[in-house]
Amino acid sequence: MSTPRFSDISIRFFDTRQRDTLQLETRDEGKVSIYACGPTVYDHPHLGHGRTAFTYDMIRRFLRYVGYDVTLASNITDIEDKIIRRAHEEGVSETEITTRYEKSYRDQLDSLGIERPDHVPHATEYVPEMQELITRLMDKGVAYQTSTGVYFSVPDYKEYGELSGRTLDELLQSAGARVDVDDEKQSPLDFALWKFAKPDEPFWESPWGQGRPGWHIECSAMCVGILGQGFDIHGGGSDLVFPHHENEIAQSVGAGDVFARYWIHSAMLNISGEKMSKSLGNFITLSDAISQHGPRALRLFMIQTHYRAQMEISDDSLAAAKSALDRLDTFARRCSQLGIAANEVPIDEDIQKRFIQLMANDFGAPQALAILFEALREANTAMDIEDFDRVASLYATIVELAEVLGIDLEAPKKQTSVDAIWVEEQIALREQARSSKDFAHSDSIRDALKNVGVVIEDTKDGTTWHVEPGHSE
Repeated sequence: MSTPRFSDISIRFFDTRQRDTLQLETRDEGKVSIYACGPTVYDHPHLGHGRTAFTYDMIRRFLRYVGYDVTLASNITDIEDKIIRRAHEEGVSETEITTRYEKSYRDQLDSLGIERPDHVPHATEYVPEMQELITRLMDKGVAYQTSTGVYFSVPDYKEYGELSGRTLDELLQSAGARVDVDDEKQSPLDFALWKFAKPDEPFWESPWGQGRPGWHIECSAMCVGILGQGFDIHGGGSDLVFPHHENEIAQSVGAGDVFARYWIHSAMLNISGEKMSKSLGNFITLSDAISQHGPRALRLFMIQTHYRAQMEISDDSLAAAKSALDRLDTFARRCSQLGIAANEVPIDEDIQKRFIQLMANDFGAPQALAILFEALREANTAMDIEDFDRVASLYATIVELAEVLGIDLEAPKKQTSVDAIWVEEQIALREQARSSKDFAHSDSIRDALKNVGVVIEDTKDGTTWHVEPGHSE
């Protein structure tokens, strides 16, 4: 096969700040630096976390495939109000909370085939850098101190609202509904850079007093600290455009930093036509979705929706993704049975070229996936007429390009490790459901465990479980 190279390919994508499709021009030739906002680890990850992480995994895989040297950083917010509140509720340390839920997050992403970032900065590791950034803002006169903390003066940053496409007047009109009232703040839009500690809260020493960083300053310090001035792409879910990313730009540029060249955001998701929300009772954890549908089918489902389009989740759509995956796996098994290997013949360069062109157009994974299924239909026809040379070429092509999308076809029956802690949690939830005589929920948990190869048995001494042969524990 011919090796694709970045110098031969024009990659264009939608930039949130410019509200236009731009051509990728990197800071350093042949290299791409990406910072994707990670989670605040105070609870198990939900489907939205999975969708966001998948988006930047997909982008990273493609850029690497066409020859770029990609550096991806994605943070962990391990100090924040929600973490402190959860720790107080459970009577444990903040570190215990963050360690538990970071592991849960990593385990679920691993099962989805999401490669780990090159850098995983934790907010608590970068407090000195945050303090240095705040000091620069104070020195430039765009930050001030009150009795509750240090705040950024939004009206002093004239470009505020540029990322989200809102004016200061528009933001001020809506501020009352979403901003805590603080009479000491110079403007309702001003946001905290440093929060003074309350009793029984974790704190760091600082020039302004004992406290902890605000959420927004954390990412500004980490992304520039790791990727340097003027790094290429900053991303996250579309829910972070305002205020988080808007505030990042304001404080970083306000301090004199050269910030991100481009901004990419992945869209949110709906479940059966409604926005996913705990209050609506349709909130789905990532582990439950993986258990019910399988990690590979869930990833294929994510590929089928463009990253900037709202993802609509329903039982029918996930079943369709599972069916599509089964077609790929069936073909891979037939090739294996015939002794056809994916690495023994050149791939079809015409199909590869079309695939790359579609991915290079705003990372069009759904269209690129359609190319794979076109090749699959042709391959099945060639197999029926025993044109095995063509089958071999198409099989090699499908396997290689599916891997670019993060779908492994060479070992379709390979299973990821079963998380024993998660299994025990599911069994405990099943016991609660049985005690409440909610047998439908109890049965659904048993079925979800079975889908990942976990068999449970109820005995007089309690419930036991084991992993079916062919699965790994």
